[in-house]
Amino acid sequence: MKHGFSSTSLYCVQRLIIVGLIGAFSACSTMAPVTSVTSVSSQTSTVFQRALVSEQGFNWVVLGEQGQAIARSITGATMCPALIQDGVAQTMTVRAASGSVAQRKTASSAEDSKASDFPVLTCEAILNPATRVASINGQTLPLPKQVPQKILVIGDTGCRLKKADNYFQPCNDASKWAFYDVIKTATEFKPDLVIHVGDYHYRENRCPEGNAECAGSPWGYGWDTWKADFFTPAAPLLKVAPWVVVRGNHESCIRAGQGWWRMMDPRPLQAGRDCNLEQDDMRGDYSPPYAVPLGKFGEQNAQLIVFDSAKIPGKAIAKIDPAYTIYMQQFQAVDQLSEQADFNFFINHHPILGFASDRKKGESVEFKPGNAALQSLMQNYHPVRLFPSKVQATLSGHVHLFEAISFTSDHPTQFVSGNGGSSLDQALPNQIPAGMTPFPAAEVDHFSNSNEVGFMTMERIAEGWKMQSWDKTGKLMTACLMSDGKTKCKLMTQQPKQLPKQ
Repeated sequence: MKHGFSSTSLYCVQRLIIVGLIGAFSACSTMAPVTSVTSVSSQTSTVFQRALVSEQGFNWVVLGEQGQAIARSITGATMCPALIQDGVAQTMTVRAASGSVAQRKTASSAEDSKASDFPVLTCEAILNPATRVASINGQTLPLPKQVPQKILVIGDTGCRLKKADNYFQPCNDASKWAFYDVIKTATEFKPDLVIHVGDYHYRENRCPEGNAECAGSPWGYGWDTWKADFFTPAAPLLKVAPWVVVRGNHESCIRAGQGWWRMMDPRPLQAGRDCNLEQDDMRGDYSPPYAVPLGKFGEQNAQLIVFDSAKIPGKAIAKIDPAYTIYMQQFQAVDQLSEQADFNFFINHHPILGFASDRKKGESVEFKPGNAALQSLMQNYHPVRLFPSKVQATLSGHVHLFEAISFTSDHPTQFVSGNGGSSLDQALPNQIPAGMTPFPAAEVDHFSNSNEVGFMTMERIAEGWKMQSWDKTGKLMTACLMSDGKTKCKLMTQQPKQLPKQ
């Protein structure tokens, strides 16, 4: 045990002074971490889960609109913990109370769905921009840097259990679900900021009986699954740097949207925008874009523009569809946000200028172009370029590969970082067929891809931005330099591995 006051102890001392001995000890007893758990037979499963969360603790920092830093905590206690900022304690507020959400329509059949149980509190508090040291329950929180130099990007990280595809990833085998290995290596990089480009949650259905490789895995959309698929493996990296979180299609309302709004999204949780009721999904499935400043380096201001494409389909949206109007308003907001910085990264889940891998019967692997729905919407504002002029690069996931695509035409460089641990897609040849393009007006200059599990980094240097992809062991795979409106990439490894037929 460390000497001196923990954050909990400091809070308790302040409570002693303010409200008196008896009341303060009562409050502190509910906030102190649980150090032991009685036998499971004498406890309900909900109480047992709450005790385990209290003992482990999940505390992190997420960045929201205009870079607002928000401290988050998931606790099994009955009260929120204290956030200590430069020695001053404040009780965090409850973002989402513990409880079970009634079963609703999901992407699976009713018999393969269940109610979502959240036997935990999600707590939050705004971090003062001037704060120098912050902690929760003795755990020091990573604070945002005004100019983050090294940014780490991961995506599509969960372990897929999906009955409709008859696909059950070996969640119990770290060599086949490698998110733990990715986190271990990524943590050693000590980034200033982490970006997750979406799809945190994949364990949608029960592991079949007799399948030892996923036996015992939680499933559904409650806390136990979120904990197994994301929070437990990601915990070391949550402690290292603040996160920018992008919503993927797996976090739409008919999937893991309830957990997304309770725990992940940086904006306030609102009744009706929580994905609890199907009739409210038009509110819960869409949220406006926002910017996260990256500060000024040299003469250049940079920022991220975060776009929620969780509910976007694969084909163009009809103009009479209510979603069409929503997305058009959001892309108008993107134009306005892009004027705030000299250099913009547009980040969303679905690649707009990337390729998808389409495996046909037999051995052929074919290129599929970028998302047609997003392209058709964006053409209304920018018919050729798609993006406003100050967007120079775009980051996505969804395709379970790493991709780097630059263009001789005036289009932003597309990076895809969807190889974070979930079931991988078949790699594409790095030599693309003549005339193949992710969008008719875009002329490809460089294309490389890999289906090795890993992540990518973005680093600010004097010449511009150094973009690199790494495998789960920290081996460099691709290196790119973005400078003066041009991107040059170099492939560092041989052709990615071939996957067995599924």
